Amino acid sequence: MEEKNEFFLSERDYGAQILNIIRSGLSDAEIKIQLEEYHEKDIASVFEELEPEERERLSEILGIEIMSEVVSFLDDAGEYLSEIDADEAAEIIEQMDADDAIEALDELDEKTRSEILDLIEDSEVREEIDLIDSYEDDEFGSRMSTNFIVVKRNLSIKEAMKTLVSEAAENDNIYTLFVVNEDDSFYGVIDLKDLIVARSNVELENLIYTNFPFVYDKEIISENIERLRGYSENMIPVLSSENNTLLGVITSTDIIELVDEELSDDYAKLAAMTSEVEPDETLFESMKKRVPWLVALLFMGLIVSAVVGVFEGVVEALPMIVSFQSLILGMAGNVGTQSLAVTVRALGNEEENNLKMQLLTIFKEIRVALLNGLALGTISFAIVSAYLLLFASYEATFVFAAAGCVGLAMCFAMAISGLTGSAIPICLYRLGIDPAVASGPLITTINDLVAVLSYYGLAWALLLNL
Repeated sequence: MEEKNEFFLSERDYGAQILNIIRSGLSDAEIKIQLEEYHEKDIASVFEELEPEERERLSEILGIEIMSEVVSFLDDAGEYLSEIDADEAAEIIEQMDADDAIEALDELDEKTRSEILDLIEDSEVREEIDLIDSYEDDEFGSRMSTNFIVVKRNLSIKEAMKTLVSEAAENDNIYTLFVVNEDDSFYGVIDLKDLIVARSNVELENLIYTNFPFVYDKEIISENIERLRGYSENMIPVLSSENNTLLGVITSTDIIELVDEELSDDYAKLAAMTSEVEPDETLFESMKKRVPWLVALLFMGLIVSAVVGVFEGVVEALPMIVSFQSLILGMAGNVGTQSLAVTVRALGNEEENNLKMQLLTIFKEIRVALLNGLALGTISFAIVSAYLLLFASYEATFVFAAAGCVGLAMCFAMAISGLTGSAIPICLYRLGIDPAVASGPLITTINDLVAVLSYYGLAWALLLNL
């Protein structure tokens, strides 16, 4: 049984099998028959390993229709389109869904892109591409698909079935049918299963779900994607913000990709970068994404250094206390980053995201940080006391005062870090700014400032006066 399972799993590596078929020396007809057993995504996965001549031959074998599906799965579709004739590229683009075609065209230089677009003969395809291309990248309209089936509200069951059959050849997203009024404004949806099992004497109106989730074409993706993620629908309609006309759909695959992009974007911001790092970007592009935040953090770091300079007299009189500075700063930064991560995650929950929840989050993070600060401050007090008594020649009174200074400063700094790590992203959110902008390095730098003030302030008050 174990050997059978290992064999079954190994069979899922279809790339090697596809390469063997392409390079087998079989006739074109035989290769096409065998490749039709594989998914277009698996065929696309081997493109990088093929020579240009092999890709050209494969394109001739598969034909334009199948190649358009393969190209939609390529990570570097633009590179492939630029190496083939513009006429062939235009034919492939014509067969692709408009949203996939836009993604592929965006990878081309402006000259090649314009040349291919000019060669597209199907005016309907060109209109769909122009429509999607007219939206900003952060709007739902830029990510919608025009691959869906529409039926009129006033049709009978039989007429609706006839519409489904006639349009299914051109649109493969058939599991949800979208119903529109006479003026093409969105009315509701019909589940394919309900239409199939419905009797001919049933009113079409009885099958329509009118309270169906939707988005507007100009709505910002990042502000609404969490709301969509909670639905388990195959497609979400995209309506015109001007007249509620049905323009396109966001598929479940699109939603997964959008959520992944938003998470990657938030991760980049939390790491103090202006946007996500791409594997193939140039050295200059990578540097440009990191420099702006680093410059800002540099000036904030200089403020922290200036504050330390204010306590120069304390450092000169008590050089020993510098030894524990990194301990307090490090713990404060860790607590702030933890609170930031928890808060940004809580703000992403659209269903429970309200002022009450936000205030409760701040209050909870302060309490958690304070309790952790008391526990770690006590441990620090014990360890620092033991260290100074055993390895330094200070009087017991001074030792306990110094250890107490470290413990109190840690407790205070961690409590404030819990406050800043939760309050800052919530304040940014309420101001309409992405809370992920409150990056880990930013919170850490602010907490360093608080920790330095509290630590050296206590050292001045307790140790120098003592």
